Amino acid sequence: MKKLLYLLVAVTLFVGCQCNKEPQKRLYMWLDCEANFERLSTPDSIDYYMARIKELGFTDVVADVKSIMGEVLYKSDIAPYMGEWQGTVRSEEYDMLAEVEAACRKYDLGCYASLNIFCGGHNFIKRGIIYDEHPEWQSIGWWRNKLVPVNQMRFNYNGMVNPANPEVREYQLAILEEFARKYPTIDGIIFDRVRYDDIWADFSPLSLADFAEYAGLDEAPQPEEIMTWYKNSEGKWKHRPEKHFKMWMEYRANVIKSFVVEAHERIKAINPDLILGDYTGAWYPTYYYVGVNWASEKYNPAEEFEWASENYYKSGYADLLDVYMTGLYYTPVTKLEVDTHFPDIGQRMEAGMDAEARNYWYCVEGAAELAQKITCGVVPVVGSIYVEQYMNDEERFGRAVTQAINSCSGGMMLFDLCHIVSHNWWNTLQLAIERAE
Repeated sequence: MKKLLYLLVAVTLFVGCQCNKEPQKRLYMWLDCEANFERLSTPDSIDYYMARIKELGFTDVVADVKSIMGEVLYKSDIAPYMGEWQGTVRSEEYDMLAEVEAACRKYDLGCYASLNIFCGGHNFIKRGIIYDEHPEWQSIGWWRNKLVPVNQMRFNYNGMVNPANPEVREYQLAILEEFARKYPTIDGIIFDRVRYDDIWADFSPLSLADFAEYAGLDEAPQPEEIMTWYKNSEGKWKHRPEKHFKMWMEYRANVIKSFVVEAHERIKAINPDLILGDYTGAWYPTYYYVGVNWASEKYNPAEEFEWASENYYKSGYADLLDVYMTGLYYTPVTKLEVDTHFPDIGQRMEAGMDAEARNYWYCVEGAAELAQKITCGVVPVVGSIYVEQYMNDEERFGRAVTQAINSCSGGMMLFDLCHIVSHNWWNTLQLAIERAE
């Protein structure tokens, strides 16, 4: 009888320990659409890389299936098929994602797909839907006090469409719905580039009129009533907020949130078990440049940031996500490095990044802390490492991977497989993962 009692106690303690365990942190490997086009063009090659990814300790794969050009890697009745890239040709019958999913199931990996949402063209090569099917959908930039279509802004490789355009929104939602029906067994969808192009987008007549209605104005404002451009003492062009600037930032963030709300509703109606995620940059203090508030509604940025209006917090959409991936695109790994070495460390500048707004969030550790603070625990935060950021420093790359895993509640995402292959950093990556707590 006493032995039975001891056994029951032991079982109870074991079950209790299991229930109190924190969820396993996930490790995601990203497969970029263009960079891996040739690499993922045969089932054998896909099988090889999925096996290697599993051996490293990764739990999940995210396959990019809708490019910045608006083309997709599967047969669609809505979007154009991406059948060629840099000389490699694929038949429309080749379903890369189906092959990736099959290999993921074979090696017990989670399988996700990412879709670039408000993207319409590659400006460097003049390719995409803003060059072919829908030039009328492209963003109109207010750049250096002039209105400029995005396909004429050749310094900017990513030609985006206008998120406020009802035709654009319905088109993108239809693609997402079609995808959810086409791939019912996939684990989840990760949104990428659900945003505006930058602080200068979109100043089209449509957006200005829509803003006037949102803000309760009698007529659409002129662009210079929102912001103006000037040259600073170093001869660099900078923007200056004008009288409608704060409300304009609030408006744009709500344009993006309303799309996320509708996408969430329509996708979950098709497949309620589908995990929905989003991938953004981690630089929240300047991410309003691209019209995105990826925080929780529980967080009020107006208490910390001058650019946020009183009601800006209502545009937060972290509460709608099942997973959030934050781009920790910083060369400094720790907050200590920001204090001691920052002037000597190079940075990658992305849309919405502002080098003049540096702080502790300008490192992997600090940005991870900030992301978790402003998402308020409503969604797992996955720290995303951009491999090429460390192309000249393999040791720092390894430390960044370890730091991201340790600092983020949801684990780590690595961008991208192609860089691990090109640098042959397999061993460094594996050691970095093993070193994580």
